[in-house]
Amino acid sequence: MSRICTLRIFVQPCGSVRVAALGLLLSFASANASAQSYGPGVTTPEAQPKTGAMTKTEAQPTPTPKATPQPPERHFFGNLLRDQRAIWTSPFHVERGDARWLAPLGISTAILFATDRHTAGALAGGGLNPTRLRISRDISQGGSLYATSGAAAAFYLIGRATGNGRARETGVLAAEALIDSGIVVEALKVATQRPRPRVDDASGEFFDGGNSFPSGHSISAWTLATVVASEYSRNRFIEVGAYGMAAAVSVSRFTGRNHFLSDVLVGSAMGYGIGRYVYKKHHDPALDSDGGEVKSVAMRSKLLPSAVAPRFSRAERTYGLALAWDF
Repeated sequence: MSRICTLRIFVQPCGSVRVAALGLLLSFASANASAQSYGPGVTTPEAQPKTGAMTKTEAQPTPTPKATPQPPERHFFGNLLRDQRAIWTSPFHVERGDARWLAPLGISTAILFATDRHTAGALAGGGLNPTRLRISRDISQGGSLYATSGAAAAFYLIGRATGNGRARETGVLAAEALIDSGIVVEALKVATQRPRPRVDDASGEFFDGGNSFPSGHSISAWTLATVVASEYSRNRFIEVGAYGMAAAVSVSRFTGRNHFLSDVLVGSAMGYGIGRYVYKKHHDPALDSDGGEVKSVAMRSKLLPSAVAPRFSRAERTYGLALAWDF
Protein backbone atom coordinates (compact mmCIF):
# COMPACT_ATOMS: atom_id res chain seq x y z
CA MET A 1 0.00 0.00 0.00
CA SER A 2 1.31 3.48 -0.89
CA ARG A 3 0.07 6.86 0.23
CA ILE A 4 0.39 9.94 -1.94
CA CYS A 5 0.40 13.32 -0.22
CA THR A 6 -0.12 16.35 -2.50
CA LEU A 7 0.51 20.00 -1.60
CA ARG A 8 -0.55 22.73 -3.99
CA ILE A 9 1.14 26.13 -3.85
CA PHE A 10 -0.44 29.04 -5.76
CA VAL A 11 0.87 32.55 -6.46
CA GLN A 12 -1.21 35.56 -7.50
CA PRO A 13 0.21 37.49 -10.45
CA CYS A 14 -0.06 40.83 -8.61
CA GLY A 15 3.22 40.14 -6.86
CA SER A 16 2.04 39.07 -3.41
CA VAL A 17 2.59 35.43 -2.73
CA ARG A 18 -0.39 33.52 -1.39
CA VAL A 19 0.48 30.05 -0.19
CA ALA A 20 -2.75 28.15 0.07
CA ALA A 21 -2.76 24.72 1.61
CA LEU A 22 -5.84 23.48 -0.20
CA GLY A 23 -5.55 20.15 1.54
CA LEU A 24 -3.49 17.05 1.92
CA LEU A 25 -5.03 14.52 -0.42
CA LEU A 26 -4.34 11.02 0.83
CA SER A 27 -5.11 8.13 -1.46
CA PHE A 28 -4.43 4.48 -0.88
CA ALA A 29 -3.38 2.51 -3.94
CA SER A 30 -3.59 -1.27 -4.08
CA ALA A 31 -0.58 -3.24 -5.18
CA ASN A 32 -2.81 -5.07 -7.67
CA ALA A 33 -3.47 -2.72 -10.58
CA SER A 34 -6.36 -4.73 -12.00
CA ALA A 35 -8.14 -4.87 -8.64
CA GLN A 36 -7.74 -1.12 -8.37
CA SER A 37 -9.18 -0.42 -11.83
CA TYR A 38 -12.21 -2.72 -11.62
CA GLY A 39 -14.53 -3.09 -8.68
CA PRO A 40 -16.44 -6.20 -7.60
CA GLY A 41 -19.02 -7.44 -10.07
CA VAL A 42 -17.46 -5.63 -13.04
CA THR A 43 -16.20 -7.80 -15.87
CA THR A 44 -12.73 -6.91 -17.10
CA PRO A 45 -12.16 -6.46 -20.82
CA GLU A 46 -9.98 -9.56 -20.85
CA ALA A 47 -12.79 -11.66 -19.40
CA GLN A 48 -15.39 -10.62 -22.04
CA PRO A 49 -15.86 -13.07 -24.91
CA LYS A 50 -14.46 -11.97 -28.23
CA THR A 51 -16.58 -12.12 -31.38
CA GLY A 52 -15.48 -12.23 -34.94
CA ALA A 53 -13.58 -14.45 -37.29
CA MET A 54 -10.66 -14.96 -34.96
CA THR A 55 -10.95 -18.18 -32.96
CA LYS A 56 -7.38 -18.45 -31.78
CA THR A 57 -5.69 -16.18 -29.33
CA GLU A 58 -2.08 -15.52 -29.84
CA ALA A 59 0.15 -16.04 -26.80
CA GLN A 60 1.67 -12.78 -25.69
CA PRO A 61 5.25 -12.92 -24.37
CA THR A 62 5.43 -12.36 -20.65
CA PRO A 63 7.78 -9.46 -19.85
CA THR A 64 10.65 -10.32 -17.57
CA PRO A 65 10.11 -8.67 -14.18
CA LYS A 66 12.74 -6.10 -13.35
CA ALA A 67 14.69 -6.58 -10.14
CA THR A 68 14.12 -3.92 -7.52
CA PRO A 69 17.02 -2.83 -5.28
CA GLN A 70 16.54 -3.65 -1.63
CA PRO A 71 17.60 -1.38 1.25
CA PRO A 72 21.24 -2.44 1.84
CA GLU A 73 21.19 -1.75 5.60
CA ARG A 74 18.41 -4.24 6.28
CA HIS A 75 20.74 -7.05 7.42
CA PHE A 76 23.68 -4.89 8.49
CA PHE A 77 24.38 -6.39 11.92
CA GLY A 78 23.68 -9.94 10.81
CA ASN A 79 26.11 -9.49 7.93
CA LEU A 80 28.79 -8.28 10.35
CA LEU A 81 28.54 -11.50 12.36
CA ARG A 82 28.64 -13.64 9.23
CA ASP A 83 31.60 -11.64 7.90
CA GLN A 84 33.62 -12.18 11.06
CA ARG A 85 32.97 -15.89 11.01
CA ALA A 86 34.04 -16.11 7.37
CA ILE A 87 37.18 -13.99 7.93
CA TRP A 88 38.50 -15.88 10.93
CA THR A 89 37.75 -19.30 9.44
CA SER A 90 39.13 -18.44 5.98
CA PRO A 91 42.51 -20.14 6.63
CA PHE A 92 40.63 -23.45 6.90
CA HIS A 93 38.97 -22.95 3.53
CA VAL A 94 41.99 -22.19 1.36
CA GLU A 95 41.72 -23.76 -2.09
CA ARG A 96 44.38 -24.70 -4.58
CA GLY A 97 43.60 -21.72 -6.79
CA ASP A 98 44.39 -19.34 -3.93
CA ALA A 99 48.08 -20.22 -4.19
CA ARG A 100 48.51 -17.86 -7.15
CA TRP A 101 48.15 -14.86 -4.83
CA LEU A 102 48.99 -16.40 -1.44
CA ALA A 103 52.45 -17.54 -2.57
CA PRO A 104 53.63 -14.12 -3.86
CA LEU A 105 52.15 -12.40 -0.82
CA GLY A 106 53.81 -14.83 1.59
CA ILE A 107 57.19 -14.56 -0.12
CA SER A 108 57.04 -10.76 -0.24
CA THR A 109 56.07 -10.57 3.43
CA ALA A 110 58.90 -12.88 4.44
CA ILE A 111 61.42 -10.76 2.51
CA LEU A 112 60.15 -7.57 4.14
CA PHE A 113 60.27 -9.15 7.61
CA ALA A 114 63.92 -9.96 7.01
CA THR A 115 64.75 -6.45 5.77
CA ASP A 116 62.47 -4.32 7.95
CA ARG A 117 65.20 -3.21 10.30
CA HIS A 118 67.45 -2.10 7.43
CA THR A 119 64.74 -0.25 5.47
CA ALA A 120 63.39 1.50 8.56
CA GLY A 121 66.91 2.36 9.68
CA ALA A 122 67.71 3.86 6.28
CA LEU A 123 65.00 6.48 6.80
CA ALA A 124 66.43 7.40 10.19
CA GLY A 125 70.04 7.37 8.95
CA GLY A 126 69.84 10.78 7.35
CA GLY A 127 68.43 12.36 10.48
CA LEU A 128 65.03 13.89 10.98
CA ASN A 129 63.38 15.34 7.90
CA PRO A 130 60.55 17.58 9.14
CA THR A 131 59.20 18.20 5.63
CA ARG A 132 58.94 14.50 4.80
CA LEU A 133 57.37 13.71 8.16
CA ARG A 134 54.85 16.52 7.82
CA ILE A 135 53.80 15.51 4.29
CA SER A 136 53.58 11.86 5.31
CA ARG A 137 51.44 12.74 8.31
CA ASP A 138 49.06 14.82 6.19
CA ILE A 139 48.65 12.14 3.53
CA SER A 140 48.17 9.38 6.09
CA GLN A 141 45.12 11.19 7.45
CA GLY A 142 43.27 9.76 4.47
CA GLY A 143 43.33 6.40 6.20
CA SER A 144 42.26 7.64 9.63
CA LEU A 145 39.05 6.55 11.29
CA TYR A 146 37.51 9.98 10.84
CA ALA A 147 38.29 10.20 7.12
CA THR A 148 37.23 6.68 6.12
CA SER A 149 34.09 6.57 8.25
CA GLY A 150 33.22 10.10 7.12
CA ALA A 151 33.53 9.06 3.48
CA ALA A 152 31.28 6.05 4.06
CA ALA A 153 28.70 8.24 5.81
CA ALA A 154 28.82 10.79 2.97
CA PHE A 155 28.11 8.10 0.36
CA TYR A 156 25.19 6.80 2.40
CA LEU A 157 23.58 10.16 3.16
CA ILE A 158 23.92 11.44 -0.40
CA GLY A 159 22.55 8.20 -1.80
CA ARG A 160 19.61 8.24 0.59
CA ALA A 161 18.78 11.89 -0.05
CA THR A 162 18.96 11.65 -3.84
CA GLY A 163 17.55 8.16 -4.27
CA ASN A 164 20.83 6.88 -5.72
CA GLY A 165 20.88 3.21 -4.77
CA ARG A 166 24.51 2.64 -5.69
CA ALA A 167 25.83 5.49 -3.53
CA ARG A 168 23.63 4.33 -0.66
CA GLU A 169 24.92 0.76 -0.93
CA THR A 170 28.50 2.02 -1.19
CA GLY A 171 28.13 3.78 2.15
CA VAL A 172 26.59 0.75 3.86
CA LEU A 173 29.10 -1.78 2.52
CA ALA A 174 32.02 0.55 3.20
CA ALA A 175 30.90 0.98 6.82
CA GLU A 176 30.43 -2.78 7.18
CA ALA A 177 33.85 -3.55 5.71
CA LEU A 178 35.53 -0.88 7.84
CA ILE A 179 34.07 -2.38 11.00
CA ASP A 180 35.20 -5.83 9.88
CA SER A 181 38.74 -4.65 9.16
CA GLY A 182 38.87 -2.63 12.39
CA ILE A 183 38.04 -5.71 14.47
CA VAL A 184 40.64 -7.79 12.67
CA VAL A 185 43.44 -5.24 12.86
CA GLU A 186 42.94 -4.53 16.56
CA ALA A 187 42.92 -8.23 17.37
CA LEU A 188 46.17 -8.76 15.44
CA LYS A 189 47.85 -5.76 17.07
CA VAL A 190 47.09 -7.16 20.52
CA ALA A 191 48.27 -10.63 19.50
CA THR A 192 51.54 -9.62 17.79
CA GLN A 193 52.62 -6.64 19.97
CA ARG A 194 55.23 -5.34 17.56
CA PRO A 195 56.83 -1.97 18.50
CA ARG A 196 56.92 0.96 16.07
CA PRO A 197 60.03 1.71 13.98
CA ARG A 198 60.95 4.63 16.25
CA VAL A 199 61.30 2.29 19.24
CA ASP A 200 64.51 0.39 20.07
CA ASP A 201 66.35 1.42 16.90
CA ALA A 202 63.69 -0.15 14.68
CA SER A 203 64.34 -3.67 15.96
CA GLY A 204 60.86 -4.78 14.86
CA GLU A 205 60.68 -7.65 17.34
CA PHE A 206 57.29 -9.23 17.89
CA PHE A 207 55.67 -9.78 21.31
CA ASP A 208 57.49 -6.79 22.77
CA GLY A 209 54.62 -4.56 23.85
CA GLY A 210 53.93 -2.62 20.65
CA ASN A 211 51.02 -2.12 18.25
CA SER A 212 52.67 -1.72 14.86
CA PHE A 213 51.55 -4.88 13.03
CA PRO A 214 49.60 -4.56 10.82
CA SER A 215 49.07 -0.97 9.70
CA GLY A 216 45.61 0.23 10.70
CA HIS A 217 45.62 3.21 8.34
CA SER A 218 46.58 0.97 5.43
CA ILE A 219 43.88 -1.60 6.09
CA SER A 220 41.22 1.10 6.45
CA ALA A 221 42.29 2.97 3.31
CA TRP A 222 42.35 -0.17 1.19
CA THR A 223 39.07 -1.43 2.61
CA LEU A 224 37.27 1.77 1.65
CA ALA A 225 39.04 2.05 -1.70
CA THR A 226 38.16 -1.51 -2.69
CA VAL A 227 34.46 -1.10 -1.94
CA VAL A 228 34.29 2.22 -3.83
CA ALA A 229 36.31 0.91 -6.79
CA SER A 230 34.18 -2.24 -6.98
CA GLU A 231 30.92 -0.29 -6.92
CA TYR A 232 32.12 2.15 -9.59
CA SER A 233 34.24 -0.22 -11.63
CA ARG A 234 32.78 1.21 -14.84
CA ASN A 235 34.32 4.58 -14.03
CA ARG A 236 38.05 4.22 -14.51
CA PHE A 237 38.74 7.63 -12.96
CA ILE A 238 37.05 6.68 -9.67
CA GLU A 239 38.68 3.26 -9.62
CA VAL A 240 42.20 4.56 -10.20
CA GLY A 241 41.67 7.47 -7.83
CA ALA A 242 40.45 5.23 -5.00
CA TYR A 243 43.34 2.77 -5.28
CA GLY A 244 45.83 5.58 -5.80
CA MET A 245 44.74 7.29 -2.60
CA ALA A 246 44.99 4.02 -0.68
CA ALA A 247 48.49 3.39 -2.04
CA ALA A 248 49.57 6.91 -1.07
CA VAL A 249 48.29 6.39 2.49
CA SER A 250 50.18 3.10 2.76
CA VAL A 251 53.45 4.57 1.55
CA SER A 252 53.08 7.57 3.87
CA ARG A 253 52.84 5.28 6.89
CA PHE A 254 56.32 4.00 6.04
CA THR A 255 57.90 7.32 5.08
CA GLY A 256 56.49 8.90 8.23
CA ARG A 257 58.23 6.19 10.29
CA ASN A 258 54.93 4.96 11.72
CA HIS A 259 55.19 1.41 10.36
CA PHE A 260 57.55 -1.10 8.82
CA LEU A 261 57.12 -2.06 5.19
CA SER A 262 55.79 -5.49 6.20
CA ASP A 263 53.14 -3.82 8.38
CA VAL A 264 52.03 -1.77 5.41
CA LEU A 265 51.98 -4.68 2.95
CA VAL A 266 49.98 -7.01 5.19
CA GLY A 267 47.55 -4.24 6.17
CA SER A 268 46.99 -3.27 2.54
CA ALA A 269 46.45 -6.87 1.43
CA MET A 270 44.00 -7.54 4.26
CA GLY A 271 42.08 -4.34 3.53
CA TYR A 272 41.74 -5.26 -0.13
CA GLY A 273 40.65 -8.79 0.72
CA ILE A 274 38.03 -7.73 3.27
CA GLY A 275 36.63 -4.99 1.04
CA ARG A 276 36.42 -7.37 -1.90
CA TYR A 277 34.74 -10.05 0.18
CA VAL A 278 32.09 -7.69 1.57
CA TYR A 279 31.28 -6.33 -1.89
CA LYS A 280 31.08 -9.76 -3.52
CA LYS A 281 28.99 -11.18 -0.71
CA HIS A 282 26.48 -8.37 -0.18
CA HIS A 283 26.31 -6.38 -3.42
CA ASP A 284 22.79 -6.13 -4.85
CA PRO A 285 22.88 -7.19 -8.55
CA ALA A 286 19.71 -5.19 -9.19
CA LEU A 287 21.83 -2.03 -9.07
CA ASP A 288 23.56 -3.14 -12.28
CA SER A 289 20.36 -3.35 -14.32
CA ASP A 290 20.33 0.29 -15.43
CA GLY A 291 23.99 1.03 -15.89
CA GLY A 292 24.57 1.22 -12.17
CA GLU A 293 22.42 4.28 -11.47
CA VAL A 294 19.13 2.76 -10.31
CA LYS A 295 16.80 5.12 -8.52
CA SER A 296 13.97 3.44 -6.66
CA VAL A 297 10.92 4.97 -5.00
CA ALA A 298 11.53 2.68 -2.04
CA MET A 299 15.02 4.13 -1.61
CA ARG A 300 14.19 7.79 -2.27
CA SER A 301 14.31 10.21 0.62
CA LYS A 302 10.84 11.06 1.96
CA LEU A 303 11.95 14.67 2.40
CA LEU A 304 12.06 15.24 -1.37
CA PRO A 305 8.91 15.36 -3.52
CA SER A 306 8.39 12.44 -5.87
CA ALA A 307 6.58 14.60 -8.44
CA VAL A 308 6.36 18.30 -9.32
CA ALA A 309 3.70 19.61 -11.71
CA PRO A 310 2.69 23.14 -12.76
CA ARG A 311 -0.82 24.39 -11.93
CA PHE A 312 -2.66 27.36 -13.53
CA SER A 313 -6.19 28.69 -13.08
CA ARG A 314 -7.35 31.42 -15.49
CA ALA A 315 -10.60 31.93 -13.57
CA GLU A 316 -8.88 32.45 -10.21
CA ARG A 317 -5.90 34.19 -11.80
CA THR A 318 -3.44 32.02 -9.90
CA TYR A 319 -0.51 29.92 -10.89
CA GLY A 320 1.88 27.67 -8.96
CA LEU A 321 3.18 24.17 -8.40
CA ALA A 322 1.76 20.94 -7.07
CA LEU A 323 4.22 18.86 -5.05
CA ALA A 324 3.56 15.19 -4.29
CA TRP A 325 5.27 12.91 -1.78
CA ASP A 326 5.13 9.12 -1.60
CA PHE A 327 5.06 7.51 1.86
